[in-house]
Amino acid sequence: MTPLTPIEALERQEQELVFESFDEETAHLVGQALRMAANTRKASVAIDIRSSDRRYFYSALSGTNPNNEEWARRKGNVVLRCHASSYLVKMRLGKEGKAAWPDAALEIKDYAVDGGGFPVRVRGSGVIASIAVSGLPSHEDHDIIVSVLAKHLGVSAMAPTPVPDLAV
Repeated sequence: MTPLTPIEALERQEQELVFESFDEETAHLVGQALRMAANTRKASVAIDIRSSDRRYFYSALSGTNPNNEEWARRKGNVVLRCHASSYLVKMRLGKEGKAAWPDAALEIKDYAVDGGGFPVRVRGSGVIASIAVSGLPSHEDHDIIVSVLAKHLGVSAMAPTPVPDLAV
C-alpha cells in the first residue's frame, strides 16, 4: 500500500470525521472533550466552535492570551469559507505555490491559513460549523481536534496528521 501524501491524509481525515447530526449539546460535548485533551497534554489553548452566525462553545485554558482567541477565530473563518480544514487549505495553496493573500483572497486580518481549524461536516448537509484550536504548533492544533473527533465519532483507524517537515 502506497503511503498517503500529506494532502491525501488530510482529505481522508475529513472524509472519515463526519457527524450524523450536530447541535448545541454535541458542540458542548466536543468542546469539553477538547478541553480535557488539552489539559491532559498540559496545553494552553483556546477552543472555538461556531457556525457562520453564532458561537456554540468557547474556552480559553490557563496560559492563553487574546491572540489565541483571535487565531482561533481566523482559522475558523478559513474553514467556513473554504469548507476544508485550515491545514488542508495551507497544504493545497503551498503545493500550488500560492499565497493566502492575494491568490486565495484570504486577508490576514480575518483568515489564518495554518493548522488548527477543522470542519464540522454533517452527512447530507455539508459543512455547518468550524472547530478551531490555537496555542500549539499548527499541526498539533489540528491533530488534537482530529484525535478528539475520531474518539467522539468512533473512528478507530485514522490517517495520521502530517508533520510540517514531512509535508513539504
